[in-house]
Amino acid sequence: MERIQLAEDVSLSRIVHGMWRLSDWGYSQEEVVEFIEKCLDFGVTSFDHADIYGNYTVEEQFGQALELKPSLRDKIEIVTKCGIKLISSNRPEHKIKYYDTSKEHIIRSVEKSLKNFRTDYIDILLIHRPDPMMDPSEVAEAFTQLKEQGKVKRFGVSNFAPSQYKLLNSYLDEPLVTNQIEISATHLEHFDKGTIEQCQMDRISPMAWSPLGGGSIFTSTEEKVNRVRNTLEKIQGQIGAESMDQVLYAWLLTHPSKILPIVGSGKIERVKSAVSSLDIKLDSQQWFEILEASKGKEVD
Repeated sequence: MERIQLAEDVSLSRIVHGMWRLSDWGYSQEEVVEFIEKCLDFGVTSFDHADIYGNYTVEEQFGQALELKPSLRDKIEIVTKCGIKLISSNRPEHKIKYYDTSKEHIIRSVEKSLKNFRTDYIDILLIHRPDPMMDPSEVAEAFTQLKEQGKVKRFGVSNFAPSQYKLLNSYLDEPLVTNQIEISATHLEHFDKGTIEQCQMDRISPMAWSPLGGGSIFTSTEEKVNRVRNTLEKIQGQIGAESMDQVLYAWLLTHPSKILPIVGSGKIERVKSAVSSLDIKLDSQQWFEILEASKGKEVD
């Protein structure tokens, strides 16, 4: 599978697997190991996490699986996120949901994640959400310390607008390597607000969460979704794709910013389908047909 080089010491598989819903899949530790191995068979080596996933349980579930087969750690890349504090029975000290990007919290979060994953390093750490109280100098200090200690290889952000990205980046000795944002044929916000262009300017590849529009493309009856669905079905027939989701992935993969879609399904056949989309090529007219269907009008 194609790999995307985010920095000289870190690359990710073009298709990333997201572990957000791992705690909902009902997998045993052995089944998680089996799932990881099947992903590896398809060339998917990169796994996306966050400290809060599964009410603060997913990182440890994944780590317990790695503990069963430690050799897997050298075959995969772990991406995780911190900075959101949820109201949770697992964090009773949190009275409200809020953001914390203090140096102390970032370092403490990484220490906890390392323990959860049963590893001594994280490949990429992301700040999960823009924090209106962020002190970029503190974030920079935390990043520098974690890098020097060998606990995190590289750093990025998630859901950052271009101005927020540029602000934090201006304080760092080593540039951010990605911005994980919501991108799909039904969610064009980051095309409209310049986030994709910012990634291209900085020569980084964005990671795309919810690349299938949260599944709405298969269930919603909204007018916009109906337009996109009809267009996808037409193009699916033109290119001989096996499923509509492959066309959705191909739409993202065709873009020159080298978007990294995150597959969130616990069904290995859905991972296989996403990987198969790498062989699908949309021409410019097909790409713009999907864009037009989402916008509800032709481009200006």
